Amino acid sequence: MVAKPIDIGGDVAISKTPMDVQTAQRVVTSQANTAIADSFLARLQQKSSPVPGQVTSLLLALKVLHEHFKAAQKLDRDLAYALHQLAYEGRQYYEQGKQANVEWPLLLDTDLERIAVAVTQIFKGDA
Repeated sequence: MVAKPIDIGGDVAISKTPMDVQTAQRVVTSQANTAIADSFLARLQQKSSPVPGQVTSLLLALKVLHEHFKAAQKLDRDLAYALHQLAYEGRQYYEQGKQANVEWPLLLDTDLERIAVAVTQIFKGDA
């Protein structure tokens, strides 16, 4: 059984229930939305580290979406845009932070690579 992070007032807790596709889509679109102050991309844009559990939640959501969309012929435009933003803008904000001497968490570079690979797998499908 896959553990699902749940937002409880800004903190992340672990639930024993599996994440469903709708929840995964909500996680991805909200974490890619820079208008949400504590979203993954907004935090990187502000040169702030992700909150604990944020990357884990995002990677879990991407895994759920990959499984769901393996044989899909098309993706929702909003979801596709959010996926692109996470993979592309996430890296851009990270690099901008490095140039500004931001002390990012040691694993953030690897996490961004894992996000990009997961997004690529979703776009690629089961070809």
